[in-house]
Amino acid sequence: MRKLAILTFVTLDGVMQGPSTAEEDRSDGFALGGWAKPYWDEVMAQVQTHAMAEPYDFLFGGNTFDMFSAHWPKEDQSDPAAKAINGSQKYVVTSREEPLGWSYAHKVQGDDIPGEIAKLKAEDGKLLQVHGSCALIQLLLKHDLVDELRLWTFPTILGSGRQLFSGGTVPAQFELTRAEPTPNGVLMSLYKRAR
Repeated sequence: MRKLAILTFVTLDGVMQGPSTAEEDRSDGFALGGWAKPYWDEVMAQVQTHAMAEPYDFLFGGNTFDMFSAHWPKEDQSDPAAKAINGSQKYVVTSREEPLGWSYAHKVQGDDIPGEIAKLKAEDGKLLQVHGSCALIQLLLKHDLVDELRLWTFPTILGSGRQLFSGGTVPAQFELTRAEPTPNGVLMSLYKRAR
């Protein structure tokens, strides 16, 4: 059985929407995208060291998959991060019918998405990492499918935007396994499910 980890960036007030660019996610009229950009280099170095060093596969929502698939295949494949991301299995929760168009990408579809994800977790295999994918994260939290939280909390307050934890999240206990700030004030907090 494999574990499922959420890896996400949040503000002090819990917003996870649109961290990388202004255009990333304008849903619901969100106009504050790109809030993580001033901290990016130090955070991404920490992400590579502490959250993406072990073997992993991805579980994506459709929009996050589109962002990754538009970027990573074009990167220099001698870069270890690009090689790992492009070579990983990618499971994509989507209703689209057309092919996904990226190596090792598989659709997760059907009337019981939580059940399909539970089947993926029950298989032997690498850690499943979820990056971004706000709606997918809400579904995973609602159905108690999350084993780890890998959070980067940025010293920013936005006052609006999609929250990491919202209605439907079931109560759960987690144990802090590592906490470390970046020099520019972002706090990495890694949690594992307390069972």
